[in-house]
Order: sequence, then structure tokens, then C-alpha cells
Amino acid sequence: MTKTKKMVCISMLCALAYVIVFVAKLVPINILGFLKYDPKDVIIAIGGFIFGPLSAFVISVIVSFAELFTISGTGPIGFLMNVVSTCSYACVAAAIYKSNRTQKYAIIGLIVGSVAATASMLVWNYAITPLYMETPRSEIVKMLLPVFLPFNLIKTALNSSITLLVYKPFVSMLRKIGIVNKYSE
Repeated sequence: MTKTKKMVCISMLCALAYVIVFVAKLVPINILGFLKYDPKDVIIAIGGFIFGPLSAFVISVIVSFAELFTISGTGPIGFLMNVVSTCSYACVAAAIYKSNRTQKYAIIGLIVGSVAATASMLVWNYAITPLYMETPRSEIVKMLLPVFLPFNLIKTALNSSITLLVYKPFVSMLRKIGIVNKYSE
């Protein structure tokens, strides 16, 4: 694959992830005003499966940065939390899948990525959410298990399921239009 094709595909994935976030913002499913289902992780995980964990990181940062200056209401803290959450999920899944490109390793990667994202978000919510919400940490601690844990587990499980459903058809489409060759995924 040429560098140009790879850049085009990564740019397309960034645009697609951003559009998905934009559309998802039109359907306000909020918990506490800032916990929102974020389907862009599906596209970023697919990008990581195709090009590796570094590409998943790049896509995550670009899309989160675009969100920061356009549709985000959470500012720099939201940007940081977006990048940490998405990278914990997609980069871990992509790294595991890269070691053995089989459906089994895709599933293992998505499960481990889901656990990593959930664990990291519990830590980051403990550390950052009191600053964002201007709430005592003791109140956030009370929300870790009943709110943050199930929210992140459900979000990552949903994203993993969707990723598994759309990955092969998506890559097949990219092959047909000549953006990805057989050996890129």
C-alpha cells in the first residue's frame, strides 16, 4: 500500500468517525450530562485493525481534536478523556489483533480493549471528574461502581459487537475500491 493510499484511508476514517459522532450528538442519550455513548470507537477500532495501533491513536487524536473545537461541550477535559478512553480500547484491541490476524484474536483484542478502557476510565473518572463536575471526590467514588463501571462496560461491549459485525464488509468494500489491498488487513 502506498503512503498516499494509507493517508487517504486514514483521513476517510477520521471523517467517518467525526460524522458518526456528530450524528450521535443529535440523539442526546446522556448520563450525568457528560457520559454519552460514543460510536466513533467502532471506526477507530477498524482503522486500528487495518493499519495497527499507532493509526488508531492518530485517528483518535484527530477526531477528538476536531470535536474539541466544533461540537464538544466538555472542553480540554473532554478531549483528554476521549483520547484516553478510545486509545485504551482501540489501540489495545489493534495491538492484539496485529499479533495474529484471525477472528479469534479480533474478539480477544476487543474484549481486552473493553476491559482496558473500562479500567482506565474508572481511574480517570476518579481523578478528573471531580474537577470537571466541581464535585467532591467522595461523591465521585460513590458513582464509580453503579454508574461509570456499567456505562463503560455497556459502551465497549456495544462497540465491540458492532465492530465485529461491520469489519469484514467494510474492509471488503475498501478492497473493491482499491484503497486497501489484501495484505493490509
